Amino acid sequence: MNSAKSPFDAVTIGPLTLRNRFIKSGANEAMCLEGRPTKALVGHHSELARGGVGMTTVAYMAVAPEARTLPNQIWMRPEILPDLQALTSAVHAAGAAISAQITHGGSFVTGMKVKGRTISSSGGFNPAGMLKGNFLQRAMTPTDMERVTAEFVQAARLARDAGFDAVELHMGHGYLLNQFISPLSNRRQDEYGGSALNRVRFPAMVLAAVKQAVGDSTAVLAKINVADGTRRGASVEDGVVTAQALEKAGADMLVLSGGRNVESTWFMFGSRMNRDEIGKVLRQQGDWLTALMMKAAASREPDIHFREMYFLDYSRKIRAAVQLPLAYLGGIKSLANAEQAVAEGFDCVVLARALLHDPGLVNKFRSGELAESGCDNCNGCVAYIYHPAGTRCVRNPPNALALNRIPASAQD
Repeated sequence: MNSAKSPFDAVTIGPLTLRNRFIKSGANEAMCLEGRPTKALVGHHSELARGGVGMTTVAYMAVAPEARTLPNQIWMRPEILPDLQALTSAVHAAGAAISAQITHGGSFVTGMKVKGRTISSSGGFNPAGMLKGNFLQRAMTPTDMERVTAEFVQAARLARDAGFDAVELHMGHGYLLNQFISPLSNRRQDEYGGSALNRVRFPAMVLAAVKQAVGDSTAVLAKINVADGTRRGASVEDGVVTAQALEKAGADMLVLSGGRNVESTWFMFGSRMNRDEIGKVLRQQGDWLTALMMKAAASREPDIHFREMYFLDYSRKIRAAVQLPLAYLGGIKSLANAEQAVAEGFDCVVLARALLHDPGLVNKFRSGELAESGCDNCNGCVAYIYHPAGTRCVRNPPNALALNRIPASAQD
């Protein structure tokens, strides 16, 4: 351990230097209008920047329109460059860096109908797509892989041109690149299936292409699972192989997460989902079927209770296996948690729920006003990815719906 390091120290990640080691995790904001950022999204991330984070992450920026999982997500194309620039400029003016989380849902498309079969590592029935009629998925071909790689590269270049300081390729939680990494999805018999090293081959190719395209000026990160947290899923040993392959491919930092959106959300959040709040929000939008499906899913979750730093044991094993910078995520509730993570060799600490509850938390940690977050991990915030006003902490006042109906670049 190096106890001399502090989470308030500056840190260098590839070509990027952050003012401190606190990062706001990418977490679906639902602050998007026709696939472009809104004034609400600008307000959300600039408030986090004013609150003291070193970098904030804009969640789930799809590399193609069919790459979205929900209709209220950004999809990257040149027409939205002014809106992206309005977002990055506001965050920079408040003193923080900003990262674009770029990804593709593959077969995990829960909120809209996709023309034809969704793509994935393997073909067959698609349980994640049932609610919107995406019943079948097909295995990606080499041509598909070339196209999707090019989409990631194009999205990364657009993010760079818009002023983003980093791009984060989402390779966890059951999205397309994770559908290759995880044996829960990948049943291929070719060089992209079978062993953990084969399964990470395509995601590593995508990262290497993005690194070659923008790596001189933009930090290239990847968000990975330390484990899937469920039977027959990827283990932490698989996570080590993934980390080593991405290090070799040129990643500037890995953000360590875990769990899958369908099979193990409880593992991802370290506690059960707030199905009552999710059901309430969905019923308000008239989506009774999804609300019923969510309620049924709750009955299959293990009865676990939140504990701080719930991914630490897994993340330590990955820390021991690679040399590149790592960001610890999972149950950071206090300044003491953040200090422990940095002391154990993690280069950054990543928070989501605690910063939704209090966007000014980092400044309050620094000043001594607070030593721990007031977030009670009720997970009610997750429900608001389905709300027209966007995500929020249920302990705080509601968001202003009107701001989520104005493009980010609109003149005031």
